[in-house]
Amino acid sequence: MSGRAASRSRRARALLPDLTPWRHSRDFRLMWLAGVVTNFGSFLTFVALPVQLKDLTGSAAAVGAVGAVELVPLVVFGLYGGALADAVDRKLLITATEAAQGLLAAVLLADTLLPHPMVWPLYVVAALSSALTGLQRPALDAIVQRIVPRDQLAAAAALNGLRWQVGAIAGPSVAGLVIAWAGTGWAYGLDTATFAFSVACGLMLRPSPASHDAPRPSLRSIAEGARYAWSRKELLGTYAIDLAAMFFAYPAAVFPFLADEIGAPWSLGFMYAAGSVGSLVVGVTSGWTSRVRRHGRMVVLAAAGWGIAMALAGWAGSVWSVLLFLGVAGGCDMVSGIGRATMWNQIVPEGLRGRLAGIELLSYSLGPQLGQVRSGGVAAVTDARVSVWSGGLACTAAVGLLAAGLPALLAYTAADPAGPSARPGAPDPAERAGTG
Repeated sequence: MSGRAASRSRRARALLPDLTPWRHSRDFRLMWLAGVVTNFGSFLTFVALPVQLKDLTGSAAAVGAVGAVELVPLVVFGLYGGALADAVDRKLLITATEAAQGLLAAVLLADTLLPHPMVWPLYVVAALSSALTGLQRPALDAIVQRIVPRDQLAAAAALNGLRWQVGAIAGPSVAGLVIAWAGTGWAYGLDTATFAFSVACGLMLRPSPASHDAPRPSLRSIAEGARYAWSRKELLGTYAIDLAAMFFAYPAAVFPFLADEIGAPWSLGFMYAAGSVGSLVVGVTSGWTSRVRRHGRMVVLAAAGWGIAMALAGWAGSVWSVLLFLGVAGGCDMVSGIGRATMWNQIVPEGLRGRLAGIELLSYSLGPQLGQVRSGGVAAVTDARVSVWSGGLACTAAVGLLAAGLPALLAYTAADPAGPSARPGAPDPAERAGTG
């Protein structure tokens, strides 16, 4: 091979995802495979449940009410789940909640098979599923640092983001076909089967017990986590910037109106998928993220890029330009997510990881919910285009103000990966020094 060809080959390999965590950590492989399968199944239900509600009630308000019944359980159990993740074996918590999610999918299947399916179980299952997500997600986030060495955390974040995007694209696409040809019952049945697979993977994980001095779940322990988050301004900055970006520039609620305004109602499905496609492109070319050290700047620039891309999507004249800029926005969101996850895993002490994951869950779940309200409200008094581009500009301005007000975020630099906490499960320097 010539020198030029060898150089091109090295550059190409540098762009590919860093598979080191997947190759070296058995537990990471198990969690990644379980996540791919169960995430695919969950997106089947994500599409099937509103379709079934629409068929049973014919009411758009009834379908929209699903988001309302999901929000409060997610907030309450997200905070409690964070405290619980620091106090119990994380493997058992992950596996138990996964099994419970599988039972809920089976309940939806059973209701669908009734001669006259009932509406109320759909809301009950949606609320319980949201509560289980709140209980489980902090443990899923907190366990990564125990199973992946410090110098591989960025690569692990990229691979986990890639895993989610695969499900976000494949799940809804397959769900549409399954529901159209076989009905919602098949979607629920396939989802139930995916949870069986993920529970089997969870049982094969190594134990991940709490430390001997872990506090019992309580309001006091949750407050301790909140105080630590407030004391670390670079960490606080990641929460604030993600919340601002989603609040100002998450326009999914107005996509149906935007598609009509640009004269392309056929593009609605592509609008919902464009962001995930952009994220997937970043995921499969994420090798460069393992070499980034200024993760604070990475988060700020990516969040600003998200806002600019959304503003351009609102200004764009053709449907293909809109889809392009939505894809760019999704790519920026993926970069921001990798940066936030890497910082989180590098900063948070082991004894607080669950509680901080519960706080993070609120930051990235409340933003999109509130963003739906903002985008819909602005579109109601103006139009969809104004809602999208004004939100993008507001996002960019908010990110700039937050970055200026939280200089610790811009100044954050990753510690030496060969340092004392390079090994999975090794004590974090911040933990030895005390919170803050």
